[in-house]
Amino acid sequence: MLYKSAFNDNELENYLQQGEIKASEKPDIPPQVLWVGDCTIATFGNFSASTGKAKSKKTFNITAMVAAAVINSTILNYRASFPEGKRLILYFDTEQSRFHCHNVVERIYRLAGLKLDKEDKRLHFYGLREFTPTLRIALIDYALRTFNGVGLVIIDGLRDLMYDINNAKESTDVMTMLMAWTSKYNLHIHCVLHLNKNDNNTRGHIGTELENKAETVLIISKNKQDANISEVRPMHMRDKEFNTWAFHIDDNSLPVLDVGYHITVVKPKDKPLTSLPDEIHIKVLEKLFNYNSPQRYIDMVKALSQAYAEEGYKRGDNGIKEMLKIFSERKLITRDKEGYHYNPLLW
Repeated sequence: MLYKSAFNDNELENYLQQGEIKASEKPDIPPQVLWVGDCTIATFGNFSASTGKAKSKKTFNITAMVAAAVINSTILNYRASFPEGKRLILYFDTEQSRFHCHNVVERIYRLAGLKLDKEDKRLHFYGLREFTPTLRIALIDYALRTFNGVGLVIIDGLRDLMYDINNAKESTDVMTMLMAWTSKYNLHIHCVLHLNKNDNNTRGHIGTELENKAETVLIISKNKQDANISEVRPMHMRDKEFNTWAFHIDDNSLPVLDVGYHITVVKPKDKPLTSLPDEIHIKVLEKLFNYNSPQRYIDMVKALSQAYAEEGYKRGDNGIKEMLKIFSERKLITRDKEGYHYNPLLW
């Protein structure tokens, strides 16, 4: 025996039979339950995720998705159709205080057109902020074993189901748990995970695992021209991808579809000055030193910046300082007590 297992042979045989896929079988097609337009974003037996940086309105986006699921209708751009007998929604928040969790519940009710003075039995909301990651997982598992007819589970704060987001074993265990829950109970789980502050990658090893195994990953981000507008776009989808859309928060603190939204066209990044041909640099330096010889460093940077701008290459101070450093290292520009000087013969 090459591998010593913690399971006995009878258990292994049972698990192996559970996992066997036969050609003669005709498995049921997983029910589609959530769409954006005609693009499927959620099916039973799978999980998906929303991701974005802090304050990008991820939770506002989730409330619209949940409200649509509660009433099997369309809210914002989310269209839901959960089958009878699978209409129960469990929402687990791992980050916010009881007060802020209640705000989320109230927002869902208002979006769904429900009265706040009566509990809707289709939605159960739980705040798990004060519990350990191990207990949070146990509570979610207990709820799934206890409630009948669950169709959608929200885990707002997937990172909080583990102690170390870069731990490979913990990440694999959490992903395995998600896949087991969705398979065993035939439901859909939607998770929320932050993006890194400095780039657009999902956080930690758990983020990489999520991108690899999730059915759909959505990115919620602030519009570059208007921070009051949040954009929703697909990062990864197994189905056809939908076009980016957007929403804003109205005076009633509810997310509203931004019907006048247009996709932001990002200008190509300007080429660095270091990539320009020598002819441009020669022209810039000749023009600069024909008129003056700057005395101070700050004056030299300002004059060099203006000279490049006049040639159509307006750049920030960092790019200008980088060029000045290169010119100085090549002795094309030198400095003495009288100021800066240009040495064109060194080209």
